[in-house]
Amino acid sequence: MNVREQQGKGTFTPDTKDLEILRLLEQDAKLSVREIASKIHLSPTPTHERIKRLEQAGIIKEYVAVLDRKKIDKGLLVLCMVALRVHNKQSAGKFIAEVAQLPEVIEFHNISGDFDFVLKIVAADMDDFHDFFVNRLSEIAGIGQTKSIFVMNTIKESHQLL
Repeated sequence: MNVREQQGKGTFTPDTKDLEILRLLEQDAKLSVREIASKIHLSPTPTHERIKRLEQAGIIKEYVAVLDRKKIDKGLLVLCMVALRVHNKQSAGKFIAEVAQLPEVIEFHNISGDFDFVLKIVAADMDDFHDFFVNRLSEIAGIGQTKSIFVMNTIKESHQLL
């Protein structure tokens, strides 16, 4: 079954050329269609069609600029684990909805183990994080326990999946 047949059935599996496009865009999303086409040895029109298909399939979710957080006064990185007091759909749903709105939380994951969630939080410094923790995060209903881990140094950080 080829890609077009798969698309008609509601599924889409990227082929080798699609994966090449994705790798290039992960490395530099500012590449033009012509530059990508040249690198993957296709003409611009089918390359553009492939990119559009990858976007429509939700494989390419968005195009972003990756910022150096230290250069924009977000030098403190904190991993905060949270356990809810009550484990049911309603309390988890309320917690998720509120945390998802906090701009300081740049990643938010539901996890297994002793804690229910892990939040990746950025702040200017310890005072800024303390203010966020005391006045915003801990005010969310349903939190039973938290544990914060302060990142001393980042060894590797990547957004590239391929």
